[in-house]
Amino acid sequence: MRLNSFLLIVTIIFSLIASSCQKELNPVISPNIIYQSNFKQNQDGWQADIADYSTQQQDIQFESGWSALPSPLDSTRKSIRVSSMNRSDDLFMFLKKKISGLQVNAEYKLVFDIELASAYATNSIGIGGSPGGSVYLKAGATATEPTKVLKNGFYSINLDKGNQSTGGKDATLLGNIGAGDDVTSYKLITRSNADAPLTVRTNAQGELWLVVGTDSGYEGLTTLYYSTIKVTAK
Repeated sequence: MRLNSFLLIVTIIFSLIASSCQKELNPVISPNIIYQSNFKQNQDGWQADIADYSTQQQDIQFESGWSALPSPLDSTRKSIRVSSMNRSDDLFMFLKKKISGLQVNAEYKLVFDIELASAYATNSIGIGGSPGGSVYLKAGATATEPTKVLKNGFYSINLDKGNQSTGGKDATLLGNIGAGDDVTSYKLITRSNADAPLTVRTNAQGELWLVVGTDSGYEGLTTLYYSTIKVTAK
């Protein structure tokens, strides 16, 4: 074999190896996915807040933060933990995050795929409603930042999310947080609106604010761990 032919073969082999390694290091992500995180490093910019309560209501015990998944789940996995006591029979506990780089003033049809840890049985009974079956998970998006607004001593949110078991123009109902019948410990559950994408429109900067939250009819303490949030444009 001539030296030039040998060098050519060696070059081809190394090129194939390098290409294979590059594919493993940089897996192909669907261009339709506009956001995805499993919170491995941090909260990834998500901010937590609550709305739909009176200034006179005390002891709401609202907390949020970056956390490991609870026992008996895999504690090496991370999540965003949110917790609050519903004193209004209608508390909205939510996360929000701005994303950019989208088309300007463009219409998108969004599908939300949410994984979270819940310890609440679907068939459970509680004050005002079921801790699992009466706490409704919603997801949505708006062109302006979702913020809570104080009016006449009551905090509401400046988006149309509907009320409890119904969705609204800016947020769709994904289901409830029930983890199954007779559940007594945390389980991972998934919820999606794949059958009914939500239509939204970006602002003049090509931005959207994503919102994920629970609209509660259960008058008690709810503690959840959001482990994966994925948003796909259809």
